[in-house]
Amino acid sequence: MADVDAVTRAVLTASRVLVGVSARSLAATEDTVTLPQFRLLVTLSVHDDTNLSAVAELLGVNPSTAMRMIDRLTTAGLTKRHPNPANRRESLIQLTEDGRRIVDEVTARRRAEIATIVSHMDPAHGQALIDALTAFAHAADEPAAPTTGPDAYPLGWTDSTTG
Repeated sequence: MADVDAVTRAVLTASRVLVGVSARSLAATEDTVTLPQFRLLVTLSVHDDTNLSAVAELLGVNPSTAMRMIDRLTTAGLTKRHPNPANRRESLIQLTEDGRRIVDEVTARRRAEIATIVSHMDPAHGQALIDALTAFAHAADEPAAPTTGPDAYPLGWTDSTTG
């Protein structure tokens, strides 16, 4: 393997690019949702009809933190609660149409900007980038993102995400 410091520098540089892409893709919703709230919306887009404890665990936050975010998103009309048919004392949380629209729009902007960046790369580096990023995600125990279907968000935020 290459020098660990050199690889670390390269990953840090690439992460700055990806953080910038993420910030720009979310900028249009700046007055609507924060980055942590967007993470919650993305989580619900993959794990719809989820209880508070599961949402908190999926996000790696305390249930009280998750509840405050859900309250704000529900007030904004981006999530809704309904009784759990299996346990009437518990509510299930799901996205509203507006919540799903925000996830879809931000994801589309993110995908488009990443595609533009990748299109400027030498095509010979494409498979090497796939291999390197896949190995990086695997080393971090991050499951692969789906490549098709409604869960095919290129965000990397799945049930193992804590940060």
